[in-house]
Amino acid sequence: MNHQSYYTSVKRILIIVLVLNIGVALAKIIYGYWTNSLSIISDGFHSLFDGTSNVIGIIGITIASRPPDKIHTYGHEKFETFASLGIAFLLFITCFEILQSAVGRFYHPEIPDITILSFLIMGITLIINLVVSWYENREGEKLKSTILVADARHTRSDVYVSIAVILGFIAIQMGFSIVDPIIAVIIAVLIAKMGIQIIKSSSSILLDTAPLDEETIRSIVNKVPEVKECHRIRSRGPPSHIFVDLHVTLESSSSLSKAHEVAHIVEDKLKSSIPEIEDVVVHVEGESDNF
Repeated sequence: MNHQSYYTSVKRILIIVLVLNIGVALAKIIYGYWTNSLSIISDGFHSLFDGTSNVIGIIGITIASRPPDKIHTYGHEKFETFASLGIAFLLFITCFEILQSAVGRFYHPEIPDITILSFLIMGITLIINLVVSWYENREGEKLKSTILVADARHTRSDVYVSIAVILGFIAIQMGFSIVDPIIAVIIAVLIAKMGIQIIKSSSSILLDTAPLDEETIRSIVNKVPEVKECHRIRSRGPPSHIFVDLHVTLESSSSLSKAHEVAHIVEDKLKSSIPEIEDVVVHVEGESDNF
C-alpha cells in the first residue's frame, strides 16, 4: 500500500469512528444529566473525549501524510505517533475531572434515578463500543497504524467502563447509592491506565526503539549470494514506515559497480520481504576492510 492509500484509509476509519463516538457520547451525557447519574455522565464524557481523540488523530494523519521537505527530510510520519500523545493528554484531563466530581459526590451524595431505560441506553452503547473497538483495532493492525491501535485501546476502555456502570446500576437498585461515585473513581483509574499505555507505545517510536529484529534482517540479507557478512544493523520508525541501515561485506575484489549492484539487490530484497520498510541505506565494505 502506498503512502496516499495508507493515510486515506486511516483518515476514513477515524471519521467513521468519530461519528459513532459522538452519537454514543451524546446519548450517555443527556441521559446521565436527566437521571442525575454521575457514573453515566462520567462515561459519557469519556466517550466524548473518544471523539476528540479522533479529531486529533485526523489532524495528525493529515500532517503525517505530507511528503518530505528540506526540514523534515525523512518525512512527517512521526506526527501520527505524536498525535497519540495528544490523545493520552486528553485522557488525563478527563481523569482529573471525573475524580473531582466523584470526590464531591462522596461529600454530597445523591441517589440517581435508575430505570429500565438506563440499562437499555448503556447496553446499546456497550454493543456499539464493542463493534467500534474491534473494527478499529482490526484495521489498525492490518495497516500497522499506531494512531488506530491507540484509539482502539481508548475505545476499548469504554467497554470496560460501560460494564462497570451497569454493575453500579445493579448495586444502586439494591440500595447502595455510594457505589455511583466509586464506579466513577474506577472509571478514572481505567482512563489513566489507558493514557499510560498510549504514552509507552508512542514513546518507543519517538525514541527510535528498533521495530525490527536484527536477526530477521540479517537472515534476509544473507540470502544474497554476494554478501559474505551483514552487521551494524539498525532500524527505526513507526511499524508502517520503517527505515533501515546496515553494513554488508563483499569480496575485496568486487568492483565499485558490482558493490553498487549488490546494494540495490539488498535493498530490493528487504523491501519485498518486509513491505513496511520505507528506505534502506546499505554500506558496502570489502572483506579486508576494518569495521
